[in-house]
Amino acid sequence: MTVSHGPGRPARFPVASMSDLVDRPVRYDLAESTSPPLRVSELLDGDTAARLGALEIGYGTSQGDAELRALIAAGAGVSPAEVLVTAGGSSGMFLLAFTLCRPEDDAVVVTPCFPPARAALDALGCRVTPVALSFDDGYRLDVDAVAAALTPQTRLVSLASPQNPSGVRFTERELRDLLNRMEAAAPHAVLLVDETYRQSGYGATPVPRSTAGLSPRVVTCSSVSKAHGAPGVRVGWLTVTDPALYESLRVAKFNTLITGSGVDELLAAEVLRRQEQILGVRRTALAAALDTLDRWAAEHRDAVEFVRPDGGALCCLRLRADRFDDQAVHRFYDELAKRETRVGLGGWFGEPDRVFRLGFGHLSAPDFRTALDRLAEALAAA
Repeated sequence: MTVSHGPGRPARFPVASMSDLVDRPVRYDLAESTSPPLRVSELLDGDTAARLGALEIGYGTSQGDAELRALIAAGAGVSPAEVLVTAGGSSGMFLLAFTLCRPEDDAVVVTPCFPPARAALDALGCRVTPVALSFDDGYRLDVDAVAAALTPQTRLVSLASPQNPSGVRFTERELRDLLNRMEAAAPHAVLLVDETYRQSGYGATPVPRSTAGLSPRVVTCSSVSKAHGAPGVRVGWLTVTDPALYESLRVAKFNTLITGSGVDELLAAEVLRRQEQILGVRRTALAAALDTLDRWAAEHRDAVEFVRPDGGALCCLRLRADRFDDQAVHRFYDELAKRETRVGLGGWFGEPDRVFRLGFGHLSAPDFRTALDRLAEALAAA
């Protein structure tokens, strides 16, 4: 769908049906990819309420609150001077794309992907080459395919680990291999690694270290939205170990946002200060939910295929082609809607709608089981 902004002027951003996630609530939302949302009251014990009450609602700094940056830096293995606080992770993606890419430049986006990762590049008018990973291959990183898409004009290579929507994590060895290929084929390119789900693990499974310090050519982005369950605190960040690029991004932030919200940054610092407790509760719940999903997927293997995630509160399933033709795929979504249940359409992420994203961290355990029951009913009715 094309939206005109005056004669011959298409909109810079395409219509985003994914906005239904925030604009159109449903009773059983399996499309949502966050952990259960925190409540402000959970952050206001001790002296936090007093500090919030005494906070002057003035400008902060263009880099972001110093205490918040120190907390982020400690988790990412960089210095506070290499952290730029942004208005959510998507804002960081936009600032990086805006800073690096011009219409004459190339960018490579590994798909399926979080829609804003590509939308910002398309809006800037640069040449975007998507490199599609395969459901059949478990969405593993195809370094050869990404390298084949590189050109001397490539300025940005964008991927996520764990990936949105699949939850599949890429190894440090794979990323080092990709960086080596970029060095030869795209010497001016930056590798963006979206680490939004890095800390969203299962039970006692160790959390892998950030790739922030892997190379000066690596920029990471993350936020408190997904793993921590605080998407309403609009705080994300970039880690940038190249000083010149950091300064360019800081200037871009100042000229578009000036600073972030001091209230949000104070609350985000509280989230990170308490993150071992916050994440511990969520990792336990995610492990239990994934176990429930494992059993459900095995019971319905005649109808769906399942790529088991490595991290995050999300994964991909696919309606089996030997059972669902294209018309049956449409009927499946219609039947889900009748049951006040939703999953994330593959089309949101660059996949066919036969593939869908399923979130298993947002609902309570009883509601999650009910939602899976309704999903099974829709499969049978389609």
